Amino acid sequence: MIHDRYDDTYIAAILDEVKTIALVGASDNISRPSYFVLKYLLAKSYAVIPVNPTLAGKEVLGQRAVASLADIDQQVDMVDIFRNSAAALEITRECIRLKDKLGLKVVWMQLSVRNDEAAREAEAAGLKVVMNRCPKIEYGRLSGEIGWAGVNPGTISSKRPQLAAGSFQNHIISSKR
Repeated sequence: MIHDRYDDTYIAAILDEVKTIALVGASDNISRPSYFVLKYLLAKSYAVIPVNPTLAGKEVLGQRAVASLADIDQQVDMVDIFRNSAAALEITRECIRLKDKLGLKVVWMQLSVRNDEAAREAEAAGLKVVMNRCPKIEYGRLSGEIGWAGVNPGTISSKRPQLAAGSFQNHIISSKR
């Protein structure tokens, strides 16, 4: 796969299917982007496991942090890498080693994180890969929610966004666009 641009249906399908996310590089510092992303994803009903050795055993936004991916003892659909591009290769290799144990399907690298070697290895192992994107931004863009903040979502539609049952904030992202 060429990772310079992603079709909206590819990203939407991932965000639709994923239920549990391990966020590698999570922070408990409220001014860090990884904290914002963790908080946002929790608000959108994803289960998020903070992964950071300095926070292991502590709670971040009510979620118990673990030191490494190997310490996770439940199913994880996606690993969101909030580390630099060089670190992404070893984290991706750990994802590949733990793929069957965790039930892992997706390796997602945050904004400005791109490692083509990691992507090739992950895809060869049967994992989907997204690089240089933020799931928070993509969720907001694809649901139309980002337009509420005055940001151009890149789509023109007169269709009202669909809302999840019993909620006024959780928009439905449909991979069937």
